[in-house]
Amino acid sequence: MEQNEMTFEFDSRSENEGLARTVVAAFITPLDPTLEELADVKTAVSEAVTNAVIHGYGDEGGKIRIHSRIDGNVVWIEIKDDGVGIEDVARAMEPLYTTKADMERSGMGFAFMEAFMDELEVDSALGKGTRVRMKKTIYSALNMS
Repeated sequence: MEQNEMTFEFDSRSENEGLARTVVAAFITPLDPTLEELADVKTAVSEAVTNAVIHGYGDEGGKIRIHSRIDGNVVWIEIKDDGVGIEDVARAMEPLYTTKADMERSGMGFAFMEAFMDELEVDSALGKGTRVRMKKTIYSALNMS
C-alpha cells in the first residue's frame, strides 16, 4: 500500500464527533481493517475530538483539524485544536483525572486512546491549544496482495 494523506477541518461542536469518526474510518477503509481495528481507531478519534470540543474550546467554539496519513499499513492521526491548552499533560493523561467532573466526565479519554492505539503523543501549550498524535498499525493490511 502506498502513502496517502488527508486533512479535514470542522467546527468544534459535539455533533461533529460522529462526522470525524466517519471521515477517518472512510479514509482507512482501503487498508481493509478488521472490525476491531476500525473500532479502535474510531474510538480513539472520538475521544480526541470530544476532548477538543469540551476541554479545548468549551462554549467558545473554534476549529478542530484532523490530519491523517497512511504509510504502508500504518495509520497516523493528528487531531489539533487552538483552544485553552492543557496545564499539566502528564496529570491530564492519568486515568480518571478530569477537570469537568461537574459534567460527569469520566477522565478516561487519554486512557482509551492509549489502549486502542499503538502510540499516543500529546503536546499542549496554555492559550495555544493541543495536538494529539496517534499511530495504529493495521495488521490485516499485511495480508492484502
